[in-house]
Amino acid sequence: MKTLQSTPERMAEVLHHMAEESWDPIGMSAPLLHALFAWGAHPLEANALWWRAAEDSARWQQFVWQRVLGEADAPPPFPPVADDTRWDHPAWQTHPFWAGWQQAYLGATRLMQDALYATPGLSEKERRRAAFWHRTFANALAPTNFFWSNPEAQRRALATSGASLWQGMKNFWADVAAGQVRMSRTDDFRVGENLATTPGQVVARNALAEVIRYHPATPNQYARPLVIVPPWINKFYILDLTPQKSLVRFLRDAGFDLFIISWRNPTAEMAATTFEEYLRLGIDCAVETARTLSGSDKVQAVGYCLGGTALASYAAAKGAEQGSETPLASATFFTTLVDFSAPGDIEVFVDPGTVRYLCHKMRLTGYLDGAEMAAAFRLLRANSLIWHYVVHGWLYGEEPSPFDVLYWNMDTTRMPAAMHCWYLRELYLKNRLVRPGALQLMGQPIDLRAITVPVYAVGAEDDHIAPWRQTYQLLKHVRGPKRYVLSSSGHILGIVNPPKDPPKRHYRVSDFAMLVPKAEEWFAATDPQPNSWWSDWVLWLQREAGERKTAADPETWPNLGAAPGRYVHE
Repeated sequence: MKTLQSTPERMAEVLHHMAEESWDPIGMSAPLLHALFAWGAHPLEANALWWRAAEDSARWQQFVWQRVLGEADAPPPFPPVADDTRWDHPAWQTHPFWAGWQQAYLGATRLMQDALYATPGLSEKERRRAAFWHRTFANALAPTNFFWSNPEAQRRALATSGASLWQGMKNFWADVAAGQVRMSRTDDFRVGENLATTPGQVVARNALAEVIRYHPATPNQYARPLVIVPPWINKFYILDLTPQKSLVRFLRDAGFDLFIISWRNPTAEMAATTFEEYLRLGIDCAVETARTLSGSDKVQAVGYCLGGTALASYAAAKGAEQGSETPLASATFFTTLVDFSAPGDIEVFVDPGTVRYLCHKMRLTGYLDGAEMAAAFRLLRANSLIWHYVVHGWLYGEEPSPFDVLYWNMDTTRMPAAMHCWYLRELYLKNRLVRPGALQLMGQPIDLRAITVPVYAVGAEDDHIAPWRQTYQLLKHVRGPKRYVLSSSGHILGIVNPPKDPPKRHYRVSDFAMLVPKAEEWFAATDPQPNSWWSDWVLWLQREAGERKTAADPETWPNLGAAPGRYVHE
């Protein structure tokens, strides 16, 4: 007869299972319960933690007395990080009450964060999950988020005779009506009017995608067209915002014959849509449409985020099937993951229990609602993407500023159930895309080594969705010439990165033949270049662009409607 285990670790496992199956299906509390019982099982380490807490408390008391005695220059024991704008009001630095409250909050949250990251007996992943959920709760309970503990909110209320609070209440109800904390006013932009205005027309349409071809801006164009595969997590016009920020317009004006996919926003009737259908009805349809209308044997393909993951799958399938006769002349990947072993902060939402819960929920609705996915991504940067807008909108009474990128971010799309479950399980949980032959798509075993065309990969330094060190791993799986670019900024602004005068951003770049060094070694060996990487990319694209020829007349193209098409409005 087996002995029943009653260790704290076993108790944590039982509680985790109970939470997963009942009141905590996405696993917010389970990692914290794991950490609690792990500390209980290691009393020596816990004792050291209590000593640190006592030392921090003594430092806090000394600081408060220094402020009470007028020592305004005494340094705080727990200084806020440089870019934490929550504490900009001078009272948080000088007034004994407010400064003491700030330091108590920062000291306690940092102690807990350090403790969770150092929890004995837990895996590194479980520690990160516990720290994330604690940080999420701590951010929500920050004193700056409430009127009676925010000196700036109180100052504004007095200065405006309560008008800021009245406006804040109206902002609150507007957010409730919008179903989210707004980052930009919903009436500031209109797709097709002041966003996505590059002239073009829909030249192909099926049940899943529209293919848009853009009107030429130059008398001559390169013979080989560009086909852009945006992610279907959001809408394609992130690449065609205002004319000054539009990558679509930039490429068209550089003389490229440009095609882009506009994905349909799935409904419950599309629940059975698979990842492979995105390859066939999306990428393959766009590639073949571009080849037919341009008369070119090959295209240069571009994939962004999930669109890049799909493009890698498509390129591998075509490489295995057709070898050197593949329809691709080159492949560009923007912030693209193919190795999901370290997917970044998003891993806190991707574990077997959470995926099981999401798949069950999607089976009931047919899709994952875009608002839910957007909320998850915003939680990864909650202070800047949630609480900043709560405080400024609800407590300060400020209207959201018009910002095209944030408007696009609020224009969410859904994910069909079958595709998204497959994507989470096969890629995030099982990491099968980098295992040769582990997946079969389009009738071919997927092996990324079958990608032998020139590859241009772009990562972003501050990307928390596709960490650049992980996007760099793509180079180790493909064959043939490779070029890697590391852009400044994050997942969106690292790509929406137009050249400016004077330059505000920078990038690093180098070529690879076969040997690919470690990411840290590559970073140390490259120097930052001023301005945008867009110009470097255009020069690289020209190598496989073919001869220039007279631009095609849009009057001769199929015309299923003017750009930006029908699907983007769904």
